[in-house]
Amino acid sequence: MRIERPLLRLPIRFCPDTLAREVGALPSDAWTPHPAKFDGNMAVPLVTPGGAITDECAGPMGPTEALGHCPYIAQIMRELDSTWGRSRLMSLEPGAVVPPHVDTHYYWRTHLRIHVPVITNPKVSFTCADETVHMAAGECWLLDSFFRHQVENGGKEDRVHLVLDTVGSARLWDLIEAALAGADDEYVAPGDSRVRQLAFEQVNSPAVMSPWEMKAHIAYLFSWMDEDPRLAQVEKLLDRFVMTWNGSWARFGTSDEGVPTYARHLQEIQAELARFRRPPILMRNGWPLLDSFHRFVLANAIAPSRLRETPRTQADAPYRLTA
Repeated sequence: MRIERPLLRLPIRFCPDTLAREVGALPSDAWTPHPAKFDGNMAVPLVTPGGAITDECAGPMGPTEALGHCPYIAQIMRELDSTWGRSRLMSLEPGAVVPPHVDTHYYWRTHLRIHVPVITNPKVSFTCADETVHMAAGECWLLDSFFRHQVENGGKEDRVHLVLDTVGSARLWDLIEAALAGADDEYVAPGDSRVRQLAFEQVNSPAVMSPWEMKAHIAYLFSWMDEDPRLAQVEKLLDRFVMTWNGSWARFGTSDEGVPTYARHLQEIQAELARFRRPPILMRNGWPLLDSFHRFVLANAIAPSRLRETPRTQADAPYRLTA
């Protein structure tokens, strides 16, 4: 589910004082640099592949040691009752910014992002598309990170947010519906949570992408488009590509035997689309359409490990991703 708006505050609140105490008790070496190396940006991984200290997104997820030291954060996750993916605490030093950007990684195309401010100040601003808000400590916000967004900390203390990624759940759906209907806030006091096990995602990337998933990504990208005279030609090429992939899918499914054939399909569509890359066809968020198609579909249509491990004949040159 996409919320079709940049930001949405969910009608549920948490105790900022309890959150701040938990975060403040974490050791300094729990904080790691932001993967994009933005100045003044640090993070504590809470849910990662295998529970390791890593910035990777793909693979069976598990809790890190830091999450084990944060019982109220775990309670919040149980209250939201979702299957959890990559999640972390994210800190922004005074005067630091997260520059304007769009999250174009496949992982965030398939996930929703929840922000719970832990420590903040009135001079922290979060801008997404044309909307700028200050998120108060303890609130719960849903962000559509495919809109262009940025963050500024104009205050004199660190800003810390709990950032949770999930594919969603019935509970989250109901909270979104309640938010859109203007429902009153529900407050979750420390210790009030129903006892349930946290659920972590075990599948988050395809071995071989199905033609139905491809169609969903393409439809989503085209929903971000305004008129461009080249779109009709690109759409025909993509329709042909998906039909070709569908024929091979019906023959091979996800078997190793089909990987060389799938790799050829990827090479062919990349060559056919090359002439439309300059000048770029831009979506409404300012990002190039074909770059996002590459990131969402081509770069994930076959798991990289499958390409490395599957034997090929001389006629089947390996597929190499090019941006």
